[in-house]
Parts: sequence; structure tokens; C-alpha cells
Amino acid sequence: MEDFNRRQLLGAAASIGGAMAISSTTNGQESQNVAQSIPRVATKGNIKHSVVNWCFSKYWKGNELISIAKQLGLASVELISPQHFPEIKKQGLECAIASVNIGGPPFVKGYNNPKYHELVIDATKKSIDACHEFGFKKVIAFTGFAEELSKEEGAANCVKGFKKVIGYAEKRGVTICLEHLNTRDDTHPMKGHPGYQGDDVDYCVDIIKAVGSEHLKLLFDIYHVSIMNGDIVRRIHQHAEYIGHIHTAGNPGRGELNGEQEIQYPACMQALVEIGYKGYVGHEFIPTGDPLKGLIEAVRWCDV
Repeated sequence: MEDFNRRQLLGAAASIGGAMAISSTTNGQESQNVAQSIPRVATKGNIKHSVVNWCFSKYWKGNELISIAKQLGLASVELISPQHFPEIKKQGLECAIASVNIGGPPFVKGYNNPKYHELVIDATKKSIDACHEFGFKKVIAFTGFAEELSKEEGAANCVKGFKKVIGYAEKRGVTICLEHLNTRDDTHPMKGHPGYQGDDVDYCVDIIKAVGSEHLKLLFDIYHVSIMNGDIVRRIHQHAEYIGHIHTAGNPGRGELNGEQEIQYPACMQALVEIGYKGYVGHEFIPTGDPLKGLIEAVRWCDV
């Protein structure tokens, strides 16, 4: 980006990075004061930035992250417990996409296996209800692990499962977003998901097409797509009408969005602007250093 100077950014972030490091151990008033010192970095208005809670939960409590997001100029805090929905709403933010609680990793048991349909559909409906209550619009979904099911069987089961719940989502004005994940990275349980059936973005889009509802979309995770499919900018244009949400992270390693990873995020964001994408971009990287510096850098890098 023309006006982006990484050295200047990191220098500015360093002045507050040390203070934020203690936010999770200080009392509420001190945390609030620290949050008020954070600069607004999302300023251009073309990208609606969101931050994914689980990546930062070891550093900040839910309400702390909400305050930080507000000060940075982000529009959303996502994949966070519904208990935080009132505070998100109070701060004038959104939960861009809500999680589904099935009592374990949500991407393992999914719509591809009929034996999990009752569990997953019930949990999805509860998440839809929580979103409907607060006016939030998206809920996450997964194919689940293959468990010896063929790709064809898994896809057919996904279509059947989504058709059982999609009417419920439509009536409440909520969209379900099916996420594509990578199966190549086996170094960390959240960097890759060996065994996940929906590891091809076109496969996931075909499921969405077969269901045939405007309330079932694709969660296009740029990190996962870069690993499994590549050709990110072309695929953003190709699947424009099916994209319901975006996630980011650096590749390799699912770390910060910086010059030490390979994805050209400004070009990806510009492609989203070109297709008229009006949804949110959720930053879902695992910090390797100061989490606030990393989040500031991600937002600035993507604020085209």
C-alpha cells in the first residue's frame, strides 16, 4: 500500500505494546484506560474489519478485546461466546459470525455425517437464535471429518443436512457460512486439520450451490485457500456470489500478516473491493509476538 510504512507502524505500536501486555492481569479500570490509548487504525472504510476471539483469548478477556476492537476502529468481534453479545451491541459493534457449540472442536463433527446431524443442527439453531436476538447475521458451519466417507457421500450428506436447517435460518434472517479448511499442515491443531473433508474450496461451493439458498454461503479463509488451492485473487472473483465471510492469517504458520509470510493481503482486499463484497474480514492469526502489534499491523495491511 502506498501510504503503508511498516517500520513507522511497528514503532508506533511499540509505544503501547508494553502497556497492553499487562491488560489481562490488571483490574477493569486499568484495562479500560489502556484501551483508550490505542490508536484508530481502520480508517478507509472499504473493508469492515473483525477480530476472531479465540486467537487472542490467552491475552485478553472478552470485554477487553471488545474495547480494543472499538478503539482500533474495527467493526466486529467474532466467534465469541453469546454471553458477550450484549457488550458487543452496547459498543456499537457486530459479531460478524457466531460459533456453534457442539461440546468439542466444531470442525470435527459436521454436516457430512448423518450420525451428527441432530447434534450439529440443534447447536446451529441455538446459535441462530442468539444471533437473531441481537441482530447479528452469520453463523459458522463445517463439513466435518471424512471418517471413511467418500467425497461424494460427504457432499450429499451435507446437502441433506443443510436443507434440514436452512429454512430455520431463512426465517430468522441469518446466513450459515460453510468454511473450507486446509488438511496439509499437521504441525498444530489450529494451523491445519488433517482429515477434514471440505478441504477443496470448489467442493464447498458445489455443496452451497446444491442447497440453493441465499442463506448458505462460503466462509472464504484466505489462509486455508492459499494452502490448498492458491490463485486467491482469481478465486475471489470466481466465487464472488457465494462468499459470505472472510478470514485472514499469514502463510506459512498462521501467524501475523507481515512481510515474513507469502500472501499479498492488499491485493486480496482490493479484489474484495472490486467484487463489491460488503461483508466482514475477520483477522484469525495466531500471534507469535506482541498481539496488539500484530493486530494493528493486520488491520493496516488490509485497510485498502
